[in-house]
Amino acid sequence: MRIGTHEIGPAHEPYIIAEIGVNHDGSVERALELTDAAADAGADAIKLQLFEADRLMSAAAKLAAYQKAAGESDPVEMLRRLELSVTQMARIVDRAHERGIHAIVTVFSTELVDGAESLPWDAYKTASPDIIHRPLLERLVATGKPLIISTGASTLDEVSRAIGWMTARDGSAHSRMAVLQCVSSYPTAIEHAELGGILALREIFGGPIGYSDHTQGVGTGAIAAGLGARVLEKHFTYDTQAPGPDHAASLEPRDFARYVELARDAAHATAIDERAPEFPGIEPVKRVIPIEEDVRRVSRQSVVTTRALPAWHVLKASDLTIKRPGTGVPAWEMHSTIGRTLVRAVDADVPVSRLDLREEPHSGRDA
Repeated sequence: MRIGTHEIGPAHEPYIIAEIGVNHDGSVERALELTDAAADAGADAIKLQLFEADRLMSAAAKLAAYQKAAGESDPVEMLRRLELSVTQMARIVDRAHERGIHAIVTVFSTELVDGAESLPWDAYKTASPDIIHRPLLERLVATGKPLIISTGASTLDEVSRAIGWMTARDGSAHSRMAVLQCVSSYPTAIEHAELGGILALREIFGGPIGYSDHTQGVGTGAIAAGLGARVLEKHFTYDTQAPGPDHAASLEPRDFARYVELARDAAHATAIDERAPEFPGIEPVKRVIPIEEDVRRVSRQSVVTTRALPAWHVLKASDLTIKRPGTGVPAWEMHSTIGRTLVRAVDADVPVSRLDLREEPHSGRDA
């Protein structure tokens, strides 16, 4: 895999992403400061998040437990406060490129990809909950840009299925992809780091494997690099004590610089070749662990109504969109939900349940 002129693979140093995410607190100036700090700390790239709160969150959306613990009280208001538009992001992308590092973005809604394409992103990345969001994955693959896929709170079968969707759409997609092991818990205790998932992913995907690291230590990336991870992502902040949902699961610049140093030293010290290495005591297992269940439920996306619909209505594409939470028909079944009949009235802006739909034999279109 290549991002710009940077080769990513077993023979190369880990590609390290400073995940600014929403740690800019909704401020472009803060994001610019963090971009400069990330470059100074040795990051290869910064990453932003492109979302619109009202487009992402349905009326049924809930806060994750870690967001409540950070003092948040309303999921939509939280995201509205933390939004940056494509126009605002343009200055940040330019700053990253001026500093000689890449700019990557996670896009959370299919409808926002066209706008994102107006900026010179070096790569796209998908959030872990969107491993089931087939329309979004396929749209991002269609851009032709490198794509990094996080897999927190997902099973190995779900990851395999998503890779299949993307490679079926574009036969060259595999050469532009990296897949990251992740634990969707913020922060993640080191005993729950699930680093064996790196080895499990190597068994099903022949391209670069990485680790999206939500632990609070500076040494986890080094362990991941020793296991063969060649893309590392770490949340990056100006102050781990700042108010907001992600600061506590992040590293400040000095610690991030140490994280980078340790990870690269570990990669140099460990000869990782194309064969999956053996590491006693670390099982090659990819699974959903209990601390991820909350985020899996709250942050995955479902098929959601765009308006109130009566019983016995035959669903059209214009009746449906995809939003959080993941409590309804999963996003990957959007296509096969169109044309189904409702057996009861459904309110506007709520997930469609399987119980809302008349039973029909599955066509296999989304298998």
